[in-house]
Amino acid sequence: MSLTQGQAVSSPPPSPRAEAPAIPPGGGLFGAVRAAFAVGRTRWVMLALVFFATTLNYIDRAALGVMQPVLAEKMSWTAQDYANINFWFQVGYAIGFAAQGRFIDKVGVRFAFALAVALWSVAVGAHGLATSAVGFMVCRFFLGLAEAANYPACVKTTRLWFPSSERAMATGIFNAGTNVGAMVTPVMLPLMLTVWGWQAAFFAMGLMGAVWLTFWLRHYRNPDEHPSVTDTERAHITQAREPEAAPVPYSQILRMRGTWAFALAFAITAPVFWFYLYWLPPFLNKEYHLGISVAKMGIPLVVIYLTADIGSIGGGVLSSWMIKRGMQPVKARLTSMLICACCILSVILAAEAHELWMAVLAISLAIGAHQAWTANIWSMVMDYTPRHVVSSVFGFGGMIGAVGGMFMTQIVGYVLTVTNDNYAVLFTLIPCMYFIALTWLYFMAPRQVEEV
Repeated sequence: MSLTQGQAVSSPPPSPRAEAPAIPPGGGLFGAVRAAFAVGRTRWVMLALVFFATTLNYIDRAALGVMQPVLAEKMSWTAQDYANINFWFQVGYAIGFAAQGRFIDKVGVRFAFALAVALWSVAVGAHGLATSAVGFMVCRFFLGLAEAANYPACVKTTRLWFPSSERAMATGIFNAGTNVGAMVTPVMLPLMLTVWGWQAAFFAMGLMGAVWLTFWLRHYRNPDEHPSVTDTERAHITQAREPEAAPVPYSQILRMRGTWAFALAFAITAPVFWFYLYWLPPFLNKEYHLGISVAKMGIPLVVIYLTADIGSIGGGVLSSWMIKRGMQPVKARLTSMLICACCILSVILAAEAHELWMAVLAISLAIGAHQAWTANIWSMVMDYTPRHVVSSVFGFGGMIGAVGGMFMTQIVGYVLTVTNDNYAVLFTLIPCMYFIALTWLYFMAPRQVEEV
C-alpha cells in the first residue's frame, strides 16, 4: 500500500539509539561513509537530484555577482543600485520561503519542486530581456520567489530518504551544490559572455533548469512508492519513523519552540553566505583588480568555493560520526557548530590582506566553516521536527532568514557607499553572528522530536 507525502507507517517509535548503529571497529569516519552506501543506492540517487538542483539554483544566483562589472558598466549601476537589485531578490525569497514550505508539505515534494524549478528557469531566462536596474529588480524578485522552494524541498527529500544518523552527511552533500554552482559560474560565464553575450548567458541558464526537470519527473518518488528501493534500504530509511499524524495548523507550527530556535539563528547567519555570493567578486575586483577573466577572477573563486564544498560535506560527516559514536544528535550538531564558529574568525584577516592569496586563504577557511555550520543547523531542524511539518518549519525559518538578507543587502550597500568601499567593518562583524546564533540555539533547540 503506497503512502502519501504527509503519512507515515503507524508503529511505535523505537529507542533513540535505533537510528545510529555503531561503527564497525576501526571503521572511523570512512567506515561510516562506506556503511551508509552499502545499505542501498536509491536514496543516493534522490540525493544526487537535489544536489544538481542546488547547483543550478546557485549558478542562477552567482551569475549576477560575476557579471556585475559588465552589467554595471553597460547600465551605469551604482553600488546602491546593485544593493537594491539584490534586495528585491531577498524580498521575493522571503515571501517564497514561507509559501513554498507549506505548499510542499501539502502537495508533496515531487510536484511542488518541479513547478518551482520550471518557474525559476523562466525567471532567470527573463533577465536576458531586462534593459535597466529596475528591470533586473523585477526579474530578481520573481527568481527569488521561485528559488525559495529549493531548500525546503531538499530538506524534505533528505528527511524522507535518510535516517538521522545520515542526515547531516546527506545535507552536507546536497548543500555542496551551492559551492559547485558558485565555482562553475566564474569559469563558465566569461566564456559565454565572450561567445554569446550576457543576454544569451541568461537564456542558457534557463535551459539548464528544463534539462534537470526531465530527470526529476522521471526518477523521483517517495521511499514508500519507489520501485527501485530494496526491502533492506526501505527498513533502513524508516527507522524510528513517527506515527501517522493529523494535519497541523500553521498557528501551531509557530508555537513550536524549535521553529523559533531555527528561525532566529538562521536569520543571523544565512545572510553571510549571500554576502559572499553577491559581494565577494566586487571585493576581489576592487582590491586586486582582477576583472572578469577566468584566469584572474575565476581561479580564486574556484579555490574559495572548492573549500566550501569540503566544509559542507566534512561538517556533515563530523556530526554524523559523533552520533554513530553514541552522542545525542542535537549535542553533536552544536559541538560541530562551535568548531565552525571558531574557524570563521579567520575572515577578519581578509580585509587587511596585502596579497590576493592571503585573502583567499582567510575567506576560504571562513566560507568552508560556514557551509559546515549550515549542514549542521539544517540537520538539527530535521532531528527535532516531525517529518510531516519539516518543510513548513524550514520554510518559516528560511523566510525569517531571507528578511535578514534583505537588511543585509541594504546595510552592506550603505556601509560601502559611506566608507568608499571599505570592507573591514563587514569582515569584522561576520564571526560575531555565529557566536550569537550558537548561544541562542544552545538554550532554545529541543533535544528530541517535538510533539504537535
